[in-house]
Amino acid sequence: MGDAVSPTSLTHDQLATLVPESLLSGQLIDRSGMAHLIAEFGREGMTQVAIEEWMAASPVYTARMRTALGIDGDGVEDMFKCLQLDIGAPPQFMDFRYRIVDRYHGSFVLDHCGALLDVEPMGEEYVTAMCHDIEDPTFDATAIATNRRARIRPVHRPPRVPADRAPHCEWTVTIEPDREELPLPAVTEPTLATRAAAIELSAIDPADADGLVDYRGPLVEDLAFGEFSTSALVRIAEETALQHQLLAIGFLASVRRRTDEGTADAILDKQLIGIAGITAERLAASVFGRRNDAQALADVLNVHPVFGPTQYTGVVAEAVGDGVRVRIPQDSPAVEDGAWLRLLSQGRLDALQSAARAVDATWVVGEAVVDGTDLVVSIGRGDPQLESGEVAIVRFSAGSSFAFADRGPSKALPLSVV
Repeated sequence: MGDAVSPTSLTHDQLATLVPESLLSGQLIDRSGMAHLIAEFGREGMTQVAIEEWMAASPVYTARMRTALGIDGDGVEDMFKCLQLDIGAPPQFMDFRYRIVDRYHGSFVLDHCGALLDVEPMGEEYVTAMCHDIEDPTFDATAIATNRRARIRPVHRPPRVPADRAPHCEWTVTIEPDREELPLPAVTEPTLATRAAAIELSAIDPADADGLVDYRGPLVEDLAFGEFSTSALVRIAEETALQHQLLAIGFLASVRRRTDEGTADAILDKQLIGIAGITAERLAASVFGRRNDAQALADVLNVHPVFGPTQYTGVVAEAVGDGVRVRIPQDSPAVEDGAWLRLLSQGRLDALQSAARAVDATWVVGEAVVDGTDLVVSIGRGDPQLESGEVAIVRFSAGSSFAFADRGPSKALPLSVV
């Protein structure tokens, strides 16, 4: 029987690799879910679900990350720090370049917007839906976690004219003391009542000597995740996994407003299958060196953000002989909140198969039995499995094969006085 790996048992280097991978995974959740929304509700329905899911989740998880890393200011610098740790803005794939004028004024451009490049081939209507209809309310929803008087407004944005315009977009950020405060979005309130919103995760050890234990210093141009301490990286990885779960909660709530429970669950399951497979494939390659043995599969499942964090989901995988055994609690906080883990605990295991197949095509989900309050799933070797259509949809995104570059040590961003 192998030892169960979790973020707390990864090496510092593995954690520094896991965090940006998890941030990218979170951004690709929409690549996994939106195609199924378009099929069910059309472009306009997809747009509204995207708005509601991000507005439901981002104020909650942004506030959590602020607390975890001591980002306690109310200015644009603090807002930009949060964006660097947001699954909606994974590093490099969504290449934000920030500029600070003073405490309450700044701007940013996207030198590379992977989401735009994914959507542009679909036509201007889809580009407008993403860069106008979705971005306007969701940017403000994210901003209010730092300051309710903040506003993020476009200077220019796609559709691009000319077609190769760079940077892809530019936005100003302003905070005015006499401006009316933005209210908490109505769709956020139910999310605040979930177990995910208040779950306690691994504490950062302030005595860690191997890196930063918070993000209280100056804003840096590019976060070098390896500069954080081991315990800080563990917490960031767990918070990033929780961002996935909160987004799924918002997604399901929005879909349920538009259709019956069975259809909503089917769409949620397809979303989970797609992202489970792509992310497992990337983690197996980047964090675990492309190993495909039983221990490697267990390791991938234990740090996979859609199955974590463990404090919330209780999911644990372990190598047992030549196979893997996965325990999925049926009474966890995640099951209580009713999104992805509820489906898994009920025996809808295509997402687990998707993740296993991504590590090696011969891993096959087998028997699932109830043991006390856990669903125990066995995974063993079998005939090679075909990639699911749900994973193939996500593979259309350039994010599925995106390679992170080493940009060197963090550099403090200078003040830009105008």
